[in-house]
Order: sequence, then structure tokens, then C-alpha cells
Amino acid sequence: MNTELKNVVLSTDIKAQYDECVKKLLGHKIILAHILAKSVDEFRGMRPEEVVHLIEGEPLISKVPVGLGLTNKIVGVDEKGNEIVGLNTENSEVYAGYVRFDIIFYVRTKDGVSQIIINIEAQKTDPTDYDILNRAIFYISRMISSQKNREFKGSNYNDIKKVYSIWICMNMKEDSMNHIHLINDTIIGNQIWKGREDLVNIVMVGLAKEISAKEEKHELHRLLGTLLSETLKEEEKLDILKNEYHIPMKKSIKEDVKIMCNLSEGIEERGIIKGREEGRTELLKQQV
Repeated sequence: MNTELKNVVLSTDIKAQYDECVKKLLGHKIILAHILAKSVDEFRGMRPEEVVHLIEGEPLISKVPVGLGLTNKIVGVDEKGNEIVGLNTENSEVYAGYVRFDIIFYVRTKDGVSQIIINIEAQKTDPTDYDILNRAIFYISRMISSQKNREFKGSNYNDIKKVYSIWICMNMKEDSMNHIHLINDTIIGNQIWKGREDLVNIVMVGLAKEISAKEEKHELHRLLGTLLSETLKEEEKLDILKNEYHIPMKKSIKEDVKIMCNLSEGIEERGIIKGREEGRTELLKQQV
């Protein structure tokens, strides 16, 4: 294998590992709890330590396909012989190549009664080949439509669960957060239409390239910026997580932070090597 092709393969492999590591870091329950406490109305004002206990089961990371007819699976049969449908987490090799939700999970509201379905998506940059909000709308639509026969049967549309799709976009010009949701504009008359306008929610979180200052309004951005930084050293990240956010330094988090730092260094090294090779190639062209 020639050097150029080898470097492409290696850099692609590192990037894939990096992307998976980002999802794993964000998928820790305590990190998800911090995200929910700052971006989902039902949990605002709550401490992440309170929210974490409301997250049900283990978040599904890169396991549930987005595509039509792939999000659900039959998980069993009830006592009446009716099929029980759940999120599709089996036969992952069958769905190789399909787009999957980065992270998806259920969380109980603080009253312990209602459930909300949460999706977290991570983007290294704002895409240039499509508008990211359009993709978010597609994802949130799938989160609603896939509930049929899983969360509600037939025409029992009042059983639809509230959904949030939260997009974390790195390397933006500035920190930002937007909540995109349904708004009822009255055009004529005073008719009150029955139904919930809060079922569909998209939250776009933009992270500036530089890590945010230590301010209350930037708490979430500073946390996420620290976790996903390609420049902070492992010790610096762990220090901020432990002393500023009081996140328990479990072995799994420490390991994922270490892997992230190593992968970031690998990507940087590949970039330097590629730059040098391109420079040498350009120099040779000029000499010919």
C-alpha cells in the first residue's frame, strides 16, 4: 500500500474512532443529565444529580437506525397475543451502512409519570452539503412517526410521547442555543384546537472553537467544550470535570477522556504529515 493511501486509511480509521468516542463521552448518564438540565424545559432548575436518576436504562449509542421501517423491532408478545414493539437494537450487522441515531433514550419527568424521548446528535462542524436544521427536522419527524405501534396503537394519537432532538455542533463562531418548536399563529377567529403544541422540540447547541469562560449562562457550553476539546490535555479536562462540575471520576469516564485526547493527537499528527507531504509534492511540481 502506497504511503498516501495508507495515510488516508489510517486517518479515516482515527476519525471513525473519534466520532464513536464523542458519542460515548456524551452518552454517560451524568453528562446527559447536565445537557437535559440546561436544554429541556421539564428539567430546568434541577441539579444534574437529580436528573440522572430519571434517565431510564442505558442510552442507546449508534444502535437504532433512523430509516423508515428500521427504528422499531418486535420484542415479544403480551398475554393477549399482541406484538410488543420496542426500539431496534438487534442485528446491527444487518443494518450496516444505515444512518443511526447517535444517542437515543427515554427519561421520566420529575413527577415520575410521563416519559420523554431524547435524541442527542454530535456534529464536528456545521455541514456544507445540506442545511443541518433540515436534517434535525427529519430526525424529529422519525422520532414521532416511529412511535406508532410502539408507544400508541391505531388512532390513539393522544398517547404520542414528547420528543427532543438536541444537536451539538462544534467549531462554531460563537456559543449559541436555539429551541425550535411549534407555534400557533391565530389568523382568523378564536378557535381553540385541542392537542399538544409541545410534542416536537429541536435544540441546536453551537460550541465556539475556544472553550467558554466560567459563567453561569455558559455552563453547558463550557462542559461540552471541555469534553470535546482537541487541545486540552487529559489532566486539564479531568480537573474541570471534577472541580467545576463535580462529576464523579469513574473509571469509564477517565478512560473515554484519555481515548479522546489520544485520538485528537492522532488526528493532529495525521494533519501535520499530510500537510508536509502536500508541501513536498507542490515543491516537486515547481521544480519540474
